[in-house]
Amino acid sequence: MGEWSRSVTPLVRGFCLLYVIHKYIGTTVITYGPSMLPTLSITGNVLLVERISTRSGKLRPGDVVILRSPEAPRKVVCKRLMGMEGDQVTYVVDPKNSDRCKTVVVPKGHIWVEGDNIYNTKDSRNFGAVPYGLLEGKAFWTFLPRKDFGTLPPKPK
Repeated sequence: MGEWSRSVTPLVRGFCLLYVIHKYIGTTVITYGPSMLPTLSITGNVLLVERISTRSGKLRPGDVVILRSPEAPRKVVCKRLMGMEGDQVTYVVDPKNSDRCKTVVVPKGHIWVEGDNIYNTKDSRNFGAVPYGLLEGKAFWTFLPRKDFGTLPPKPK
């Protein structure tokens, strides 16, 4: 029993360390789909995500964030943070059919997120402000594909 314990203990400690790093410090995510074009590829990107900014209040509009979908909580989505609680956000209501804009104030405890591809995204324009508790982390580095390796670019004009 003693030899078994000595061989399993480092393995258990290693898994505990990996869990703590994944849950509280950072992780990698794979994103795909059209909502963040041209910033992210439709066929997929591997992003490094840090979780410290969401807990320390260091997020700013313009950051690319990972969050639980308010419509399908098992799904994790990638969007650009456009407004924090108390901010006024102006957005195009229906970009495919008109250029009519609307301004909202982000409620307390919520954020406003939008995809970079306004013509093909489901974001706060569809489901409203998102509770801050659904935030998973801030994406800061593109790992793959190799051609996009590096920091995430700012929102395209």
